[in-house]
Amino acid sequence: NYLRHFDWLSFTLTLALCVVGLLFIFSATYTPEQPFSVFCKKQLGGLISGVVIYFLTAFTNHRSLLRWGYVGYFIIIGLLIFTLIKGSIGMGAQRWISLLFIKVQPSELAKALFPAFTAFHFFQCSHKKRISWWHKYGPVLLILGASFILILKQPDLGTALVLAFSGLIMLWLAGVSHKFFLYGALMCTLATPILWKGLKPYQKKRIAVFLGYGESHKERYQIEQATIAIGSGGVAGKGFLRGTQNKLRFLPEGRTDFIFAVFSEELGFCGALILLLLYAALFFRLFFLISSITALHMQLLAIGIVIHIMLSALINIGMVLGLLPIVGIPLPLM
Repeated sequence: NYLRHFDWLSFTLTLALCVVGLLFIFSATYTPEQPFSVFCKKQLGGLISGVVIYFLTAFTNHRSLLRWGYVGYFIIIGLLIFTLIKGSIGMGAQRWISLLFIKVQPSELAKALFPAFTAFHFFQCSHKKRISWWHKYGPVLLILGASFILILKQPDLGTALVLAFSGLIMLWLAGVSHKFFLYGALMCTLATPILWKGLKPYQKKRIAVFLGYGESHKERYQIEQATIAIGSGGVAGKGFLRGTQNKLRFLPEGRTDFIFAVFSEELGFCGALILLLLYAALFFRLFFLISSITALHMQLLAIGIVIHIMLSALINIGMVLGLLPIVGIPLPLM
């Protein structure tokens, strides 16, 4: 009965994007001496474990998932605090904690579990006949604000913004008035000088590069190399494993944040277009399924899970193309 109602289309699209990601991490890290790099093996392990988790959650009752997610998010808040105290430092950021044989990034877990926390809270509120605005929306706003600040302190502005926007979209769908968002946007606009001073020097530099400042061999090097890689791919690309910008190590972070540039160089405009269509088909299919859900709290859970993946994909591709400032957000599923 479950398999009859299983949505094979969304699963196939998800798996296709994951396999494409695995192939191009293989390409980005390939050397004749070591064809299968440690990064490729880690990605394969992540893909297998991701499929296992996919089916474990699919077969679990959604009410249990909500309860576990709600309780689990308080553990995530504790892990975010612990990360700032004893977290591992890498590339100038303190984002990871070591758990036995693996490293965990609590901010990524926060994006996954925050929708469950929010949905379960509104599910509880739906059983109360009379409830004030603050008691209904205040706890979610406080937890969202605390999560944003803790992730921002790592510092990880990109993940903090994705979590914040995802949470605000969920609150808007839950019934928060338009005035709240209007006044909030006005306050942020007026506070721009203060927010600018609060940014780290490298974050200010990234915004300056986005606006056209910086030297080609210094601040603008990464985005210009990405542009060269994408443009040199032409219509059909240079071919799998034949991307020169990547192979000759001109393109920094080719296996992580700039995997889209590696893909576009090797498969060209046609390949990039097919990849974008795969993402579009996945998101349209998921939102179509979400529209058929009748329970509001379950709609919020589903939207919260999908929306941060969609935002991350748009932001990553936008920054690689130079349409957005560079932030440390990888391309989801790839």
